[in-house]
Amino acid sequence: MPHDHHDHDTLSPSGHPYRKDDDTALSYWQVMEIAVRELLIEKGHITAVQVHDQINTMDARSPANGAKVVARAWSNPEFKSALLADAAQASRDMGFDIGPMHLIAVENTASVHNVVVCTLCSCYPRNLLGLPPDWYKSRAYRSRTVVEPRKVLSEFGVEIAPDVQVRVHDSTADMRYLVLPAKPAEANGLSESLLANWVTRDSMIGVGLPRAPV
Repeated sequence: MPHDHHDHDTLSPSGHPYRKDDDTALSYWQVMEIAVRELLIEKGHITAVQVHDQINTMDARSPANGAKVVARAWSNPEFKSALLADAAQASRDMGFDIGPMHLIAVENTASVHNVVVCTLCSCYPRNLLGLPPDWYKSRAYRSRTVVEPRKVLSEFGVEIAPDVQVRVHDSTADMRYLVLPAKPAEANGLSESLLANWVTRDSMIGVGLPRAPV
């Protein structure tokens, strides 16, 4: 019996046309991700719309989410206490969907500076900070930060006084960290929404400091 193969030859199960990759070759894991995704769609376990919606949700995550959490902690002592006690629940109470992730907030003080790394891969609180920067995933950052954190911080432009303790926190698949940077004195008196503009992505990783918006 004749069978029209046209759709199978030109469209993937998600409805997108197949086309040759005109960029760099896909990695093994990229090929596997595409194959598994298309198989799940073809078998009816998920739909292309669900994939699209999830991609949009992930793309919408940015350091602005984490900045709102930090700004709330700076302006609300009760929330700050809740954040340090259970960062995951405190973030959910603000309306952020962080899933089952175990999130720990670590506070920078006059005597302690915290910095976050993932020595095994690139575990990162993406729900609050978006995608990790390339340098966070690099072997150099992952290996050097635990060995010579002060030198690494200096290369980011953060000089830590000798009497300040530097604590390095190693993220895992089950546990992520969010640095609660110290509130700059210059930001005192600002509203929560304005305070969020002072919070940088790097300050929530620990390799930067809050700064006045440009």
